[in-house]
Amino acid sequence: MTVFAAVQRSTEQASLPSQEARRAFRSGAAATTAGVANGFVQGNLAILPEKLAGDFHRFCQLNPKPCPIIGMSDVGNPRIPALGLDLDIRTDVPRYRVWHDGEVTDEPTDIMKYWRDDLVAFVLGCSYSFEEALLDEGLPIRHVEQNLRVPMYRTNIACSPSGPFAGPMVVSMRPLKPADAIRAVQITSRYPAVHGAPVHLGHPHSIGIKDIAKPDYGDAVPVADDEIPVFWACGVTPQAVIASAKLPFAITHAPGLMLVTDLKNRNMAVI
Repeated sequence: MTVFAAVQRSTEQASLPSQEARRAFRSGAAATTAGVANGFVQGNLAILPEKLAGDFHRFCQLNPKPCPIIGMSDVGNPRIPALGLDLDIRTDVPRYRVWHDGEVTDEPTDIMKYWRDDLVAFVLGCSYSFEEALLDEGLPIRHVEQNLRVPMYRTNIACSPSGPFAGPMVVSMRPLKPADAIRAVQITSRYPAVHGAPVHLGHPHSIGIKDIAKPDYGDAVPVADDEIPVFWACGVTPQAVIASAKLPFAITHAPGLMLVTDLKNRNMAVI
């Protein structure tokens, strides 16, 4: 049985799938979280020293499409009760990335040995949350169908800077037929807390993507002749910014392996 299947099986048997998913990841399971704990909000993670937290908070306010904050820890506290009473930010992500001077130096399944009393954790909305609404409307999601991570790309769309935080927006891509793409715009515009409507449709080169078959993060998925690539702002943007700023120290999630919270996707919608 694959790790993904084991996690999915455990969530199906649980009264609260999000808690079971976190327990599985806490035990060392590492797999894409696309399709895991359906109905529950997933989040991108950025952990920074307190001295940088103010600038990063401002960066998120200036760039709400890629960086919508859904949770934030107190300084030195690895728990965010509003996202899950048992949630521990140090252990409950399937895989982390540890950054030194803008480079990934480790990708552990927990960050206990890296945790410090001066760290602040930010959890940002994730496009996996609006995928439930797309699937409910019968729209296909290729990376879910193929059990892959969503493809993500650095673009030439510049984020508004704040302190040391500056750099390109990262986008996630889902191929859709034109009529489905129009419907996807309508559906996802109701979810501003998890990136909202797409930022671009078609013509990848127009936003600086040279080869759609070579994502910067995640896995490549095929785009059929009768489909167009649809791009949403992505919560991996802070990772591109951390690399550009060459920050001395930071921790993030590994792209596509998210924090599963106890928030409900349906509560993210704006009527």
